[in-house]
Amino acid sequence: MSIKSIRSWIGGIIRRWIRPKSRWQWAGWLSFAACLIFILYLSVLYLIVSARFEGKRWRFPSKVYSDSFILYPGQEIAGIHLLDRLNRLGYHPVYGDLDHPGQYRLENSRLDLFLNEFAYPDHAFKGGLVRLHLNGDRLMKITDLNRNTDLALAELEPELIAAFYDKEWEERDLVRLNDLPPHLVDTILSIEDIRFYQHFGVDMKSIVRAMWVNLKNRAIVQGGSTVTQQLVKNFYLNQERTLVRKFNELFMALLLELRYPKAEILEAYLNEIYWGQSGTMGVFGVGEASRFYFGKRPQQLTLGESAMLAGMIKSPNIFSPFNEPERARARKALVLRRLLSLGKIGEPEYQTALAEPLPKHHPAGQTRVAPYFVDFVRQQLVEHYSPEVLNSEGLKIFTTLDMQLQVAAERSLERGLDRLERSYPELHRKDPIEKLQGSLIAMQPQTGQIKAMVGGRDYGTSQFNRATQAVRQPGSLFKPFVYAAALIHGVTPEGGSYTPVTRIDDAPVVLLTKNNKKVWTPQNYDKNYHGPVTLRTALEQSLNVATVRLAQQVGTGRVIEMARSLGIRTPLQDVPSIALGTSEVIPLEIASAYNAIANGGMRTEPLAIKEVVKADGRVLERRTLEMTQVLTPQQAFLLTYLLQGVVDRGTAARVRAMGFIRPAAGKTGTTSHYNDAWFTGFTPELLSLVWVGFDQTQPPRPGSEDSLDILEEDGGARLTGAVAALPIWTEFMTAATSGLPETQFTPPPGIMFEKVDLATGLIANRHCPGGVQEAFIEGTQPTQGCGGSSEVAGGFFHRLKHWMRLE
Repeated sequence: MSIKSIRSWIGGIIRRWIRPKSRWQWAGWLSFAACLIFILYLSVLYLIVSARFEGKRWRFPSKVYSDSFILYPGQEIAGIHLLDRLNRLGYHPVYGDLDHPGQYRLENSRLDLFLNEFAYPDHAFKGGLVRLHLNGDRLMKITDLNRNTDLALAELEPELIAAFYDKEWEERDLVRLNDLPPHLVDTILSIEDIRFYQHFGVDMKSIVRAMWVNLKNRAIVQGGSTVTQQLVKNFYLNQERTLVRKFNELFMALLLELRYPKAEILEAYLNEIYWGQSGTMGVFGVGEASRFYFGKRPQQLTLGESAMLAGMIKSPNIFSPFNEPERARARKALVLRRLLSLGKIGEPEYQTALAEPLPKHHPAGQTRVAPYFVDFVRQQLVEHYSPEVLNSEGLKIFTTLDMQLQVAAERSLERGLDRLERSYPELHRKDPIEKLQGSLIAMQPQTGQIKAMVGGRDYGTSQFNRATQAVRQPGSLFKPFVYAAALIHGVTPEGGSYTPVTRIDDAPVVLLTKNNKKVWTPQNYDKNYHGPVTLRTALEQSLNVATVRLAQQVGTGRVIEMARSLGIRTPLQDVPSIALGTSEVIPLEIASAYNAIANGGMRTEPLAIKEVVKADGRVLERRTLEMTQVLTPQQAFLLTYLLQGVVDRGTAARVRAMGFIRPAAGKTGTTSHYNDAWFTGFTPELLSLVWVGFDQTQPPRPGSEDSLDILEEDGGARLTGAVAALPIWTEFMTAATSGLPETQFTPPPGIMFEKVDLATGLIANRHCPGGVQEAFIEGTQPTQGCGGSSEVAGGFFHRLKHWMRLE
């Protein structure tokens, strides 16, 4: 059979059986087609409804939390900014008894706290009452009022600092319908859908009533949507007011009611309602709303509080108790009158609920907090978790950040850069992209935990994180690695060990650059030479020439090896100028290297994330300390003691002039053309690094090694470490350590002290009175006194007394 005959045969069948012969046949076929299309339409709607309702109903953003904060005796309440911490956590003051979490009462000699419950990675804390006993401003004792026992410490829960989400941050705390008090459900249904249990998803009686009211007012003043329709609108549809969307809403509501029980629909609705905005965070669901507005779980809400929340559903912004208290009070009264008219409550309950006050404390709006740190955390997470997981699975990421230190870091950097531009107009740039920039990193020496991170002046202008992504020349910040290599691996030309009083000649030196192509003559900052000086003096005064000579004696290869062992990962060039910090490094790396010195020679990897926890509480990941012994405790203490001299007498003496009196060690750094200004310093509790400079560096001068001359250190009104970075560090560290007990750098066993003359490095005596206490690894201390007198016997008796613990 040919194709033409087949086509003819099929055409005949169509003409005989399908082609209508009358108007009734036309109507029949059109009705059949319409029914078929309608069935397909309902099928598609059904698939949409069931897919969302039976699948993942909500996308939960992953939340990023700060570290918790430990309260312990000895702290000063004002110094640790306790009230600021409480306010950020949503606590509010009361003047009567504390009856639920999130409250505190401050009196003359005590501070009572009703701690919030919180699910920590390793335990669930149920909250409770504690009393902080004060002597003036100092915390003396902590008492658990529930058990009437004294506590060694109390823990404030972590602060929510960010969330990872796609388009909008929707915050909700899921609740079960059976866990909610009946009066809460009654108040919501009485105002939103009184016939919820009588209709099948669409309430025709309510629709007709709404149409009549709207016609009388010639405006849309009342709606007839049921709870089911509202849920459909929020779950599946956009907010456009079109006829098609209204038809979709109607049929989807009917399908939802046919497929699922009323209780499940109501529970989904109560978890979906929008209840207002907190900065960038949307408050959704009755669980989150009760926490946000009252600091309570829904089970604890009173009738009046429930009525207020129910009244807000229509328009959360208009009826907000914080923004529009009078409207909120009137709306609450309307809900209560509705309950009274329906017989849900009696007159006494009505009057009591009506008299309940509105919430007065306004939780701080959730805004962008520690953005550079949050970006750093996200970069670490995406190595193990997909964006889909981070944006929708509700993970809890517990970090090392201390929010109060972060606030202090951001404030100190901003004020310091503004101050520099006011003092030195030549530093001011009109273009925001070209403005003077800075970064600040704070770490805990014992753990490597990052406590604060500021990666730039304005995250809105530039998201480039200068703390973790910038590669800059450290200048004299690199010098301690030279001295560390000398103290640990070096052998003096005389064949002995280097000590802090070993003398090095600060005299002109001529060196060949890499490939032996150019001659390089390093110079000191003041263009002068100082002759033989001790290692201490060379480091305290940041003498370039003496440091270069020392690096040549020890070997630049060993200097690089030392920097590597301490934590520098970026490539380092094996050239003479490496001693003066010509090779670029990342600020976080150099902060980590100094952290190893501050931690007694134990290198710890910088830590930003502590735990990652699933929404159900299971710990997915716990990041532990990674520690490596790179210096002995004695070697680390010698370096720390040398760096203390930099702060007390050397290029960083401005720290003391600015009033910072705690024991501290540190080093300034400045590069050629003053492109980079640095200061890194640490106390026993905290290390911080500050960098100040321009993103676009000045062109190097031709003729110097690698087109770079290092001019060091403090002086002039230029962008040096002591002028630009040190004041920012000092302001931050003053705020960061305020309120904490003062601690000392403790020498480990094997360290002994001898009073020596700074100029000669010899034991101080009548020929050179005064001197300073110098630290030595036992057995390396000098035995020669000033004036050429032998101090061997004296040294022997000194060691004997030290051995007998008489000193």
